[in-house]
Amino acid sequence: MSSNVFSKGFDRYIDTVIARPKLVLSLIGLLLVVAIAGLPRFKLDASSEALTLKTDTALDFYREIAKRYDSGDFLVVTFEPRTELFSDESLALLDKLREELSSVTGVKSVTSMLDLPLLYSPKRGIVDSMRDTRTLLTPGVDRDLVRQEFLTSPVYRNLILSPDAQTTALQINFDVDTQYIDLVQRRDALRYMVENGSASAAQSLELEQVSQEFLAYRTKSEAKSHERVEAVRQIVAKYQDQAQMFVGGVSMITADMIQFIRSDLVVFGSASLLFMIIVLIALFRQLRFVVIPMLTCISSVVLMLGLISWLDWRLTVISSNFVALLLIISLAIIIHLIVRYREYERDYPEWGKARWVKAACSFMAKPCLYTTLTTMVAFASLVVSDIKPVIDFGWMMTMGLVVALILAFTLLPACLMLTKDNARASAPTRSLLPTAFFARQVEKRSPIILGAGVMLAVFSVVGIGKLTVENKFIDYFHQDTEIYKGLSVIDNELGGTTTLSIILNAPQEEQGAQDEQDGFADAFDTESPYDQADPFAADAGAVQDETPSNSDTSAAGFESDTGDAFDTTLDDAFDDAFAEPSSTSTSEQTANSNGDLETYSNYWMTVAGLKRIEAIHDYLEARPEVGNVRSLATLYKLANDIAGPVNDFELAIMEKSINEDLKKEVLSPFYAPEVGQTRISLRIKDLTPDLKRVALLESIRSDILNQGLVEPEEIKFTGLLVLYNNLLSSLFSSQIQSLTFVFIAIFVMFLILFRSLYLALLGILPNILSAGLTLGVMGWFGVPLDMMTIVVASVAVGIGVDNSIHYIYRYREELKQTTNTYSDENAIESVYRSHNSIGQALAYTSIIIVFGFSIMLFSKFIPTIYFGVLTGFAMIAALLAALLLLPVFLVFLARKRPASLA
Repeated sequence: MSSNVFSKGFDRYIDTVIARPKLVLSLIGLLLVVAIAGLPRFKLDASSEALTLKTDTALDFYREIAKRYDSGDFLVVTFEPRTELFSDESLALLDKLREELSSVTGVKSVTSMLDLPLLYSPKRGIVDSMRDTRTLLTPGVDRDLVRQEFLTSPVYRNLILSPDAQTTALQINFDVDTQYIDLVQRRDALRYMVENGSASAAQSLELEQVSQEFLAYRTKSEAKSHERVEAVRQIVAKYQDQAQMFVGGVSMITADMIQFIRSDLVVFGSASLLFMIIVLIALFRQLRFVVIPMLTCISSVVLMLGLISWLDWRLTVISSNFVALLLIISLAIIIHLIVRYREYERDYPEWGKARWVKAACSFMAKPCLYTTLTTMVAFASLVVSDIKPVIDFGWMMTMGLVVALILAFTLLPACLMLTKDNARASAPTRSLLPTAFFARQVEKRSPIILGAGVMLAVFSVVGIGKLTVENKFIDYFHQDTEIYKGLSVIDNELGGTTTLSIILNAPQEEQGAQDEQDGFADAFDTESPYDQADPFAADAGAVQDETPSNSDTSAAGFESDTGDAFDTTLDDAFDDAFAEPSSTSTSEQTANSNGDLETYSNYWMTVAGLKRIEAIHDYLEARPEVGNVRSLATLYKLANDIAGPVNDFELAIMEKSINEDLKKEVLSPFYAPEVGQTRISLRIKDLTPDLKRVALLESIRSDILNQGLVEPEEIKFTGLLVLYNNLLSSLFSSQIQSLTFVFIAIFVMFLILFRSLYLALLGILPNILSAGLTLGVMGWFGVPLDMMTIVVASVAVGIGVDNSIHYIYRYREELKQTTNTYSDENAIESVYRSHNSIGQALAYTSIIIVFGFSIMLFSKFIPTIYFGVLTGFAMIAALLAALLLLPVFLVFLARKRPASLA
């Protein structure tokens, strides 16, 4: 009944199109004008939000930590002069470069080795060091000592100077965009309430307003960021003849990703159009069958781009592929219609154009509808992913397919009605593949085909077991790109690329008490659960109660010309900063700026807390995957190294006496006393062989916890490594969810379409094999799942299943026309006729899709290349499965259960 309703409704629709083609084309033209009017609003998006999980709570924590520790966005410029780095010429060049970069609009500060406070060149008393800053530009500074300090001091090693002392870096710092963070947090909070049904009508309205406000602000913010990046690059370019320099950082990567997206849109779109024209000419050799399909495909893309623009829906590096995909899939639908139209035109010349058009459209309506629906299901399955750009890609393609299907059955027949009648019958369409050869293999070698299918299934299962999500961000880019070169230098020479922060909260009950007889005694003179020797054994070296005296520090390469200066200056510090202390108590004590004593309640600026941080710090530095490590332990090591073992009161003096230059290097980025929190900042070396991020994070956490340095509730990880790891970790679950959704939905659609359980099962098996084979090849060849390759299997199934629908549909028709008896001879004869008709159309569309995806080889983004190659491979596998394995199944079914094919 429903089938008859659909047929009658479609017949009325196509009759209207045939009767009024000019009106139909006018309406489509009007829609195109509206779409084109929206194109100036078209935007691209390569922001960090477009490359994170939609529901990742770690992102909120990351933003909060960025605000708390004022760790805003920054760019890094590596600097390797043609002359010796510490020469007058090179330092003057570096100084000039620093000044020019500082003048860029939006730059808060530029930090280089010229600005860093020197503490060992030569080593001075602790209070002098805290109060009076000396830098590399201070007259009379010994540059050899400075070089040694940058290479080996606890403050600067693995931070500012490469091991060969020839490469350094400038960090261009930008303010934390608190308005951006506030807006996105408001939006996410409101979105959470709306999604959970707890939002009021006013809050739902507020969500729309905040979302629009956020998008507008983000657009302006990204434009300013890109302008800054371009200004920095122009400055750097002026000095390239005097030094080798690379620019790195999130802002630069974002700007380059925008260029990649633009490039891919232009290259993929242009190459796809050119290829489609060549294929249409080769196939049909008639101008109308080139112009009309191209007009239809281009109209589909223009309408979708216009819709996306009016909705302010932004393309990411993933969703930008939808233009090429939509062109290709639109053409596949149209080719099926044209092939059928030409068959009627050739076989029934007496009918006339109107009947040819209606017959072709009516015959292809149901298979094209179902093939489009199955492809839509495949792309819609991506919506269940937690990865925002994948979700957007799924929605764009789903909507685009609706537009493509409607235009194929509207614009194409309307245009055909306005073309001149063909004076001669169309010549048979040229076959691009020897489809009759495949039919002979089905007839003569069915057991071999089945055996090969079983072997490939085993190969696939084993390969899928080898799949991994572990990949390196640096490997997303070609080695000749600035991104790759810059990240390589930073990773190999300057302490690692990917940031990780370990956040420690003070224990609820601080352990260890001070000596009641001396309020300034070392807090570790009494027993404490954290007073441990060597908490990480061979990994970190011993953590001891006493730090080597000044006389021992010369072994590290630094000579002290002041002796133990702490004692000679401590009295002055007391006079300047403190009034007479109150009676001794078990609380740590410090002073405020007015000279009044107050209870010093934060645990992390005590010896007890700092020794815990130091143990973790030393452990992290000993790990080969970890580059630069920075924390409050740096300050503690510095104090002990210069002045000998310090106690809590002396630490309080340091905190109050430290000058702003040194404070921003060793204190503020790691210390939040208002919330009882400290931060250990480290960078991971992405180029470490066999780096496993998940295992690394689990290992670090378990080692710290197993040594009793913190309780589980006191430690938390954040940073780009965590966000990226969360994204990668979700890929397996997203892959399973999307494929499960696809196969279940397609199986149900097969049941509805064919009304046969056997046909539904046999129709989906070749597609399971082609998708599994693609994933298996990825596993065997070590291609990891990423934001692009995760969609390959679902897309391959969604497009490849079209072959099964078209072939089964045509095979049943051919079988019905032979005879009412289902003999072996009739079953095989139907295979030959199906291969020579629909098999040719499948060959055309598959070859177009394969070559269309191969255009992605020209992308500058390596995951896009993988996506193109793997999807093309999946299409070949799906075609072979449809021309070999599926016919074997159908012949078997015709012999055993012929009623299923009725």
